[in-house]
Amino acid sequence: MARIVRHNDESVREGYIRNGGKEVKLFTSALKAFQCNNRIAMAQRKHLDDFLCGRIIRRLECGRTQLEVSEELGIAQSVISRLWQRFQDDGNVSRCYSTGCPRVTTPNEDQYLAVTAKRSRRSTASDLSRQLSSSTGTTVSRQTVYRHLGHIGLYARRSVRCVPLTATHCRL
Repeated sequence: MARIVRHNDESVREGYIRNGGKEVKLFTSALKAFQCNNRIAMAQRKHLDDFLCGRIIRRLECGRTQLEVSEELGIAQSVISRLWQRFQDDGNVSRCYSTGCPRVTTPNEDQYLAVTAKRSRRSTASDLSRQLSSSTGTTVSRQTVYRHLGHIGLYARRSVRCVPLTATHCRL
């Protein structure tokens, strides 16, 4: 990958890039085009993969500066700084993916919901949410209870609107 090695700071009329092992001299228009293309490529990058994060951390542990590493790999210095800070804080560089709303119930409360729903098969999701809030103090909506029970395979939690059959109905 080609990268800028040095340029004349006073007038920026010429610069040198290193492509492979050779240094190539560029003049103003070509240098600006190279810098512009390099910025676009850096702006399009989304997340660093774990292998690249490991390479960055190893280079920083070897004693290289953040600026040297950022120039070598073509990554912004602020990204390297945040990665290094995260590594120093908890010793881990992998991203924690968390999408959506935070969980309202704990795993124990989910288990309590499941056991209660299995014990009383006729209770509705609203009944179960009231029972959970009275026993644990956690307020959960009817829809949340319905969704949590759906994950474990207990689906029909609607109130019964039909009249249950009696023994005389069965004889007919």
